[in-house]
Amino acid sequence: MATGRVIRGLSRAGALAWLLAAAPVWAETPCRLSLQLALDVSGSVDTREYRLQLDGLAAALEDPEVRTALLAMPAAPVALSVYEWSGRDAQRLLGDWQFILSDAHIAALAGRLRGTQRQEMPVSTGLGAAMLFAAARHATAPPCARRVLDVSGDGKNNDGPRPQDVGSEALGSTIVNALVIATHRPAAPQSQKRETDELTGYFRAYVLRGPEAFLEVADGYEDYATAMKRKLLKELQVIVLSENAL
Repeated sequence: MATGRVIRGLSRAGALAWLLAAAPVWAETPCRLSLQLALDVSGSVDTREYRLQLDGLAAALEDPEVRTALLAMPAAPVALSVYEWSGRDAQRLLGDWQFILSDAHIAALAGRLRGTQRQEMPVSTGLGAAMLFAAARHATAPPCARRVLDVSGDGKNNDGPRPQDVGSEALGSTIVNALVIATHRPAAPQSQKRETDELTGYFRAYVLRGPEAFLEVADGYEDYATAMKRKLLKELQVIVLSENAL
């Protein structure tokens, strides 16, 4: 009788490679996903929006559906890391790599985010540099079946390397998803749609990486928690593969 294995977003060949691969570090834990969450804290983000973003991520992580998805495979957990970014040389680590093995791990990360106070950083927007920072950070990550970078942003790059110039030699097999934070303009819906279409087009063209990459849109920072929940649930979806299928 075949037993089932749950593996996130892998082809059968990829699943087999993961199941056979040795994990010499991190206590030989077969991690299924390393996920970095990158938060835009450039000058376009005011104090209220900063709080909505960090508290929104905390709320999304604690959401019951997201919690269930994070803890779905205790034998092959998710490793999370969180950082914020603005200009080319401005990135701040908020949460180092952590296997999410329990409700306590989720609560601890959410609490750390809610307790984080803003530090002064450049007002510029270094999207490409934020992606390169994530590439370097993945070198310190546990060996996982998949690597994903989740970039939140509300503007285009204007400092440092352009995102379109960050190539596969830096990112390797990392999938880059995006959460675009649109300007909420209820009194000017046509202007909002035009601006949102322009920004999402930019992120689709220059930021997303990988065949599975996708983009979510938050309708202003007030919608950040809801949009982040949608995004996390997609990134954490699992499929079941039978042993016989391998």
